[in-house]
Amino acid sequence: MVMMAAVMDACQWSGFCTQRLIEQPRRSGVKDCSFRWLSKGFLQKPFFLTTSSTQLKASTAPLHGGSYVHKKKGIHVLSPNISSPSMIVELLDAWDDEYDGVIINPESLPLSANAFALALRASLSNWKLKGKRGVWLKILLDQADLVPIAIQEGFNYHHAESGYVMLTYWIPNEPSMLPGSPSHQIGVGGFVINDKREVLVVKEKCPCSCSGFWKLPTGYINKSEDIFTGAIREVKEETGVDTIFLEMVAFRHAHLVAFEKSDLLFVCMLKPLSFEITIDEKEIQAAKWMAIDELIRQTFHQEDHMSKKVIDICMSAYEARYSGFIANQLTSKIDGKLSYLYYNDSNKN
Repeated sequence: MVMMAAVMDACQWSGFCTQRLIEQPRRSGVKDCSFRWLSKGFLQKPFFLTTSSTQLKASTAPLHGGSYVHKKKGIHVLSPNISSPSMIVELLDAWDDEYDGVIINPESLPLSANAFALALRASLSNWKLKGKRGVWLKILLDQADLVPIAIQEGFNYHHAESGYVMLTYWIPNEPSMLPGSPSHQIGVGGFVINDKREVLVVKEKCPCSCSGFWKLPTGYINKSEDIFTGAIREVKEETGVDTIFLEMVAFRHAHLVAFEKSDLLFVCMLKPLSFEITIDEKEIQAAKWMAIDELIRQTFHQEDHMSKKVIDICMSAYEARYSGFIANQLTSKIDGKLSYLYYNDSNKN
């Protein structure tokens, strides 16, 4: 935590009362630190901090006025109204984002429930005075006991991944302008055709709607993976066939799919570099090279307008009657990073 003093005068506390505060300096001492307790809250005599950073530890035992009580199944919050006179509290370690908001450092959150509650409330008051807008709070898995405290202070769930949950707080008295949680999942499909006009197809092993018939290899891209790289990887994992990317020929956009999220599926034309098939038996029931005429004669492809159109587009691209998007790596001045731009380059001189 950053060593900043926040003076909170006659503030109404909704359930945070510590039995004792223990000042533990990390690099130097503390002068004149003493406390006097009342039946509601506590009084603190003035003291001066000479350290660059200190840690406040708070007892988790139940008090006369209320506290956070550690139990075997987490934290039980007792929240009577408690008023406290002036006190000095550390602010949470955080940095500003580009939108007049704040990102709290998850690595420096107090371990004590009471210390976290005090520091969070003091920090929110400080950020309100500074005119800050959105607050981002990432709580790691081993800090999970802090989540209900943040929720009680007005934070909302934003998203969660393995190892953490992200919470947000919108300070202005107006509708939140913070972006919503991730709304899309991205899938890829690989159209691989050899010189014999045979297409690489698979039968899924899972008991889903796409099992039982021959289809293009598909799957989801990994985190920080490029679209065409994901298509090459999925084909390799499912069939053992090595390929290179030629062009992106089409994409489908659907909504309310898994977990009510939207879904993007990008179809990539790939050129085979090998032909021997080795299936992933955990995911794939079978794989083979199938003549294109046999593939499109399947009842499923005849009845499914989306699938039929995808195969038609892929064959048009293979026969040079259609041009898709190539991938060109360019640098953006906005973030200074290299990324791929997909575009049709058929009119290039």
